[in-house]
Amino acid sequence: MDWLCLPRFDSPSVFSALLGGPGHGRWLLAPDGARPQAGEPIGTGPEAEQGNDPLDAQQRQHPVSTQEQNQAVSSDPATHSSSATGQAEKAAGTGGAAREAGQPGAAGEAGQPDAIGEGGGPGAAGEAGQPGADAGPSEDAAGTAEASGGATSSTAETPAGSGSGQSATADALPRNAAISAPVHPRPARHHRQPSGTAAVGEPHAVVVKRTYIVSTFVLQTRWKSSTGEALITEFMPVGDRRASLVRRIEGMSGEMKIRQELIMRFHYGDVVPWVNRVKDEESGKESIVAIAGPDALVLHGDDLPRASERRHQGEFIIKAGEKIDYELCWFPSHQAVPPMIDVDAALAETVNFWQNWCSQFPPQGDYHHMVKRSLLVLRAMTHETTGGIVAAPTTSLPESFGGERNWDYRYVWLRDAALTLESMMTHGYENEALQWRNWLLRAVAGDPEDLQIMYGVAGERDLQERIIEHLPGYEGSVPVRVGNGAVCQYQADVIGEVMVALEKLRNLGGTEDHFSWPLQKAMLHYIEKHFDEKDQGIWEMRGPRRYFTHSRVMMWAAFDRGVRAVREHGLDGKAVRWTELRDRLREEVMEHGFNREINSFTQSYDSTEVDASLLVLPQVGFVKYDDDLMLGTVARLEQELVEADGLILRYRTASGMDGLAPGEHPFLACCFWLVEQYARSGRIGDARDLMDRLVGYANDLGLMAEEYDTVNKRMTGNFPQAFSHLALIRAADAINGHAQDVV
Repeated sequence: MDWLCLPRFDSPSVFSALLGGPGHGRWLLAPDGARPQAGEPIGTGPEAEQGNDPLDAQQRQHPVSTQEQNQAVSSDPATHSSSATGQAEKAAGTGGAAREAGQPGAAGEAGQPDAIGEGGGPGAAGEAGQPGADAGPSEDAAGTAEASGGATSSTAETPAGSGSGQSATADALPRNAAISAPVHPRPARHHRQPSGTAAVGEPHAVVVKRTYIVSTFVLQTRWKSSTGEALITEFMPVGDRRASLVRRIEGMSGEMKIRQELIMRFHYGDVVPWVNRVKDEESGKESIVAIAGPDALVLHGDDLPRASERRHQGEFIIKAGEKIDYELCWFPSHQAVPPMIDVDAALAETVNFWQNWCSQFPPQGDYHHMVKRSLLVLRAMTHETTGGIVAAPTTSLPESFGGERNWDYRYVWLRDAALTLESMMTHGYENEALQWRNWLLRAVAGDPEDLQIMYGVAGERDLQERIIEHLPGYEGSVPVRVGNGAVCQYQADVIGEVMVALEKLRNLGGTEDHFSWPLQKAMLHYIEKHFDEKDQGIWEMRGPRRYFTHSRVMMWAAFDRGVRAVREHGLDGKAVRWTELRDRLREEVMEHGFNREINSFTQSYDSTEVDASLLVLPQVGFVKYDDDLMLGTVARLEQELVEADGLILRYRTASGMDGLAPGEHPFLACCFWLVEQYARSGRIGDARDLMDRLVGYANDLGLMAEEYDTVNKRMTGNFPQAFSHLALIRAADAINGHAQDVV
């Protein structure tokens, strides 16, 4: 699965209306019969500065994986999700109309029924009509995943995702197709065919190359067939508050037959829209408009597909020197249809936006291209308006295929966001850091007892988990979840991560205001009040609570940063009391969290089990990287959790201590933590060896998921994953000797 483009997250996304399960939407574009050639090599690193080719940066090759070919992502940005989360309850555009105003358009208020069966729809786009030919459910069901505001791309057989634009969402897309996209303001989903697609095809066409324009999320895919060659450019525009996906098809040589298919569905595929073909009185051009409740979609462009058997399908031939533009745009159904965007201007503005943002990051050290792409991913997962940073823009992409470890990650975890903030600050993006701090202040405002570990991108609190029964799940992995039950958990480490990040912001010159420091004091009071409580830990265990060593160390870090704020920055606070609690935690961890018989820190108090989260201890200064206690812990981790290929598991699942059935794959963020530990403790050769292996697992666009299945050679879990990318940045910094963390 590949993330191809990023839509902006501060506006509703067209994508959520396109993807889902049976009857879900998609917009598919592909050469007829497009498929990768057997053994076709693809680059796995980000684009190089020269030649704009991933293979220029790192000459790695690997075959197209099943996941890359087939994975689908349904998306729909939640609450302005600049990153791709969305409040689950507002999935697929629910409630989005009030947030993003569509631009009044030239299209008329009432439309003429299409000859093939599209009826005029109620609302601004048409006063009369009946359900269009594409208004019925489709027979296909596909893998599910949710993103707020993303697009998916695929061939008619395998929808996946792509989208591009400003702070936005994720897109999964096989290399042999263009975008099958969900477009909407709230989370939608993905599925197997007919979920909403647009397809183009030429017999035996293959993808020659797929890449982003340098330092952007503008995706370009080159198709080649026996009769010609075409270039597909796809992006989500920045600059206005438009929620749209733009696609340009250019003939490069000869000619190529292109097939496209469009199926529009809303609210996780449960709502079939009213479809209408309208004509602009001034230009005489037609558009296809779909309306369902508060949400509407419009497809602008030449050679529009025609309604046929509950979908829209069409074919056209593109010749050398020709170009055809399309725009699929979401807008509130009570507003007029927005006119088509100026594609040339929007493309230039979008490229300039991303490249200007990247210009703040000068080339430095090894793995520069992967670090840059990772920073771009983190930026794209940051809500443009609110500053919230989602963990991933998808839901229910399985950690183990066919299993139950399928979670909704389209929310802002305080922990993940704080760690992302650190990576941004380390590389000079202080504005994003301040924006996130302000998001934090708004999200957690209120009674400290109501503090949650995660929120929606605008600070929403109601994220209760529910199961979408009618969705089959990606490759049969059920259940498909919306919301996340971990929102109700007590995870004692979270405030520590937040306090560490805000301390770094202070050290970089960030000033506290009348709200920010009092909030931090309130958080310290909160963990003091819950000092003796067990928790569910960084891995959100659904089994019994424990005293997890990592959690207790992060509580130590929280009080430590509070003490520093008073003594080093002159802020007011209970430094004496916080010092007492900090020292008490250190003594406690050394007595109960370190097992002298195995010469290692342990996963939880008075146990012999180990956990990869122990690699965080030196990152926050509890011990030094080369301390004998830490070296002993690393040796134990290598013995118990590191597999033959050098990748590390989070913990052993066989005991069922996490409340789930056993089985998961190496966790990529933990693998990068191990790289950092090796580098900081002097094992630079081991660090480079493991780092080279890990970056080789990224897809050809430099994007990474949560875990890696070493048997089937594919990434697993939600995608792209902020945790993986921010850990990659830290690992590269460690190898390059850059940004040494406090110890």
